[in-house]
Amino acid sequence: MITSIRKSLRSWAIGAVLFVALVAIVVTGFGTGGVGGIGSLGGGATGETRLASVGGREIQASEVSDMISRAYAQARRQQPTLDMAAFLAQGSYEEMLSQMIVAAALREYADARGIIVSPRMVDREIVNVPAFHNFSGQFDQKAFEGALARENISEARLRDDITRTLVQRQLLGPIALGTRVPEGVAREYASLLLERRRGTVGVVPAEAMARGIDPSDAQLAQFYQRNRAAFTIPERRVIKYAIVGPAQVARTATASEAEIAAVYRGNAAVYGARETRTLQAIVLPTQAAAQAFAQRVRAGTGFVAAAGQAGFAQGDVTFADQRREQFATGTAAPVAAAAFAAAQGAVVGPIRSELGYHVVRVERINTIAARPLEAVRGDIVRAVEQRKRTEALSALVTQIEDQLADGASFEDAARSAGVPIVTTPPVTAQGQAVGGPAGWTAPGELAPLLTSAFDMDAEDPEPVVEPLPDNARFALIGVDRVDPAAPPPLARIRDRVRTAYIQRNALQRARALADSIAARINAGTPAARAFSEAQPRVSTQSVNMRRVEISRGGQQVPAPLITLFSIPQGRARVIATPNNAGWFVVAHEERTAGNAASDTALIAATRQEFTTSASEEIAQQFARSVEARARIERDEAAIRTARRQAGGTVAAE
Repeated sequence: MITSIRKSLRSWAIGAVLFVALVAIVVTGFGTGGVGGIGSLGGGATGETRLASVGGREIQASEVSDMISRAYAQARRQQPTLDMAAFLAQGSYEEMLSQMIVAAALREYADARGIIVSPRMVDREIVNVPAFHNFSGQFDQKAFEGALARENISEARLRDDITRTLVQRQLLGPIALGTRVPEGVAREYASLLLERRRGTVGVVPAEAMARGIDPSDAQLAQFYQRNRAAFTIPERRVIKYAIVGPAQVARTATASEAEIAAVYRGNAAVYGARETRTLQAIVLPTQAAAQAFAQRVRAGTGFVAAAGQAGFAQGDVTFADQRREQFATGTAAPVAAAAFAAAQGAVVGPIRSELGYHVVRVERINTIAARPLEAVRGDIVRAVEQRKRTEALSALVTQIEDQLADGASFEDAARSAGVPIVTTPPVTAQGQAVGGPAGWTAPGELAPLLTSAFDMDAEDPEPVVEPLPDNARFALIGVDRVDPAAPPPLARIRDRVRTAYIQRNALQRARALADSIAARINAGTPAARAFSEAQPRVSTQSVNMRRVEISRGGQQVPAPLITLFSIPQGRARVIATPNNAGWFVVAHEERTAGNAASDTALIAATRQEFTTSASEEIAQQFARSVEARARIERDEAAIRTARRQAGGTVAAE
């Protein structure tokens, strides 16, 4: 996922250099309940510190941190174990800052040449974001404002980002779209795809070379000392935890008759008699258009038919079983008031709101009778008991946290809560047991506790209380013992070391044999003869295929085939097999040139692929040339500080 994020940061696709990808990340956050603001970075917001300036535009540390935070949160949704340090280690901060500098340079270039993005163009982009639509698929100002508030993004900031995107689209779009690769070039590459190669792939397995390798104690000791890191067991911790859940508060979470009655009385809108309406509604941009629409409907034209003439489908204008408050949320309070005051079959409007001019027809009025208490008692009891369980559990967790803050031990806190304590054998950060009882299996609830347990100070691990992923339980977590990373004594893992020694030496022997076969082929010995005379015998497989065949079907191309099509005729090359199991010897014996002159479909597909790549390359080169001519100043000291703060570290550069 890190790689894909970094690729998106470097992408120069038609339409935007940077902010299309970033706005997409923001919108993804809106749609999934948030991606976190600047505060989700390890070091927190960096404030208004200038990192760079491009002409008259400054790039602040807070801007870069905000973008990095959102890109990181996006990556975390795909890779939950990813931490900020690993994300930044891939160069994400530098990529983001570089792209923001280029974007600012393009903005300066566009401003100097009178390229303008009007507020109306930005409005059009905003209203087309699905996350800002209401239940009817129309833009909703309240949904828009709520989404911005949840993400801690100002409307001005979002509009500025979209403006940059549109500027880049105007600048780079025509440049990229005008790129076309000549047919002659595409034909040559298409012919290359039809090239055929014949060869032989031999396999020299290390296992076949292990016979006779019998290391002495001295050799094993020396090998162990030289490769201690390979045998090191990572840090292990003995974790103790206690699960606090609904079972601990069940006795205090029963619903009384008084509570049931109070809920029933307080929810008359839910349980009492009420009215819903099926409405047909449309919003048009001008009063004249809305007035004409209303007149057609009042004159006898069906509402859906009239809406179809305006470009709307039946599903766009029909809203079934609406409550007044519900309909007001999707439209506006005056519109809902008029619609619920009208008789069945009436047409109301036009009524003006921030969205435009509304016309509403009352299709049907549905009256729902009141439900007696006994009919809804079960629902009320469940709701009351759920609320009381949640409150009691929250109070119990608070009690445990207060006890820990006052110096209580893990055991005392667990005992007061009445929860059993589970103690693990020494486990790694991945939950693997090392040195514990044979056959021990990590319980399912341990996995989400590992991060917190390994985040505790090894010298003085203080217990913590963390919510479990099911959002219904909590875990009291502590650490009994920390075993630092270290290799075990040689005597304990002698068999393992001996096996590794044999494998290492067998692999070296296999490489020597593979190199000797390749050397004979490269010296002129026919491949069949070089393979057949090798001792011990080497298994081989003949290959005869065209270049285009190795990349079809979307499958990963085996390394020997890549090698076969990358070495000259009459030559051989040695490459490793997967998992260090041995060596491949790839021999290229015969090449037959391809001719795509009559394959127009292949030429067209090749041309399209190259045109796309060339378009992105030309757009990138144009943007970089603009950057090279811009007045750019970078504050390297401030950049280093901001990057450290983003990663939550004060380590030296």
